[in-house]
Amino acid sequence: MATALITGGSRGFGKALARDLASDGWTVTITGRNREAVQQVADALPGVIGIPGDIADPLHRHQLASSIAGGLDLLVNNASLLGGSPLPRLDAMSINTTHSVFDVNTISPLALTQLLLPALSASRGAVVNLSSDAAVEAYPGWGAYGASKAALDHLTAVLAEEIDDVRFYAFDPGDMRTAMHQEAFPAEDISDRPLPESVVPALLRLVSSGLPSGRYRAADLLTGVAP
Repeated sequence: MATALITGGSRGFGKALARDLASDGWTVTITGRNREAVQQVADALPGVIGIPGDIADPLHRHQLASSIAGGLDLLVNNASLLGGSPLPRLDAMSINTTHSVFDVNTISPLALTQLLLPALSASRGAVVNLSSDAAVEAYPGWGAYGASKAALDHLTAVLAEEIDDVRFYAFDPGDMRTAMHQEAFPAEDISDRPLPESVVPALLRLVSSGLPSGRYRAADLLTGVAP
């Protein structure tokens, strides 16, 4: 039976992905900081195990690694920290907040990947790191978040060069109608953005296709532009 671990799995894209994988027979472990939300998702979805906690906490990362018995087919580093709502200008952003953004968005995914590499290698699995168009474009207010995702993209690419038996993907889902996106634009109506459920098929295609490691956009995968 295929197994997956999804960080930030209690809402938005992570929750939608957990639902689809579980419906396809996967055993899915999710984590998130909101204990009640994690438990609600686990209770509602057969095949989903909830382990609440902060991914930036080393003890929680070790707890997650210890919960994986045998091989792991898929690690999705989806948990992300925006850095403020409304989005702060980079020249006025607290350095402590900037540290927190990089800790959650860049350092923690690498640290968790390191812990889980033996299990991923045993299954010749895949790591998907959630990226953003803010990693490759300069948007006012998105400085720390975009830089943290750009760094994550580069870490993903280097890991792919160093490790042969695991695929490493940086996955840009595009804009989605999620709570975090609403936090980025608190005064705007974001109902025109696609629901995260509509983006999940792009990630599933990426994981199942055997495409080589690299950076992929959901829009390209959904339209068949990606190789």
